[in-house]
Amino acid sequence: MLEISRQVSLPDSEFEIQAVRAQGAGGQNVNKVASAVHLRFDIGASSLPALYKERLLVLADQRITRQGVVVIKAQRYRTQEQNREDARMRLRELIRSVARERPRRIPTRPSKAAKRRRVDAKTRKGKHKALRGRIDSE
Repeated sequence: MLEISRQVSLPDSEFEIQAVRAQGAGGQNVNKVASAVHLRFDIGASSLPALYKERLLVLADQRITRQGVVVIKAQRYRTQEQNREDARMRLRELIRSVARERPRRIPTRPSKAAKRRRVDAKTRKGKHKALRGRIDSE
């Protein structure tokens, strides 16, 4: 059971964990042992609340496929057990990130003084660049 919050938890049967070989350096052991882990979680078929599902599906995250499946590859640690736990925690954090309500941004306008400073800086920079031009021999 993966606990997301006090009210929401996922049974282990809703995500699939598969052991694969890790990439990168690791000596001879990396070619023999499947210590990395792929975690696959189907958002649509899960028991998550509808709000969580909607927010996950519109999330612009490269770990979520077009079919709505979250794929997390964990290969940070040398043991399969640690990578399995790492993948579960990363899924938990992904789901928790959409649970939080973000405060709405209130658009603001720059003050007159800020506008003036911006224009003055542009003028100074333009004058400075004008000095880089070709010098006439007259």
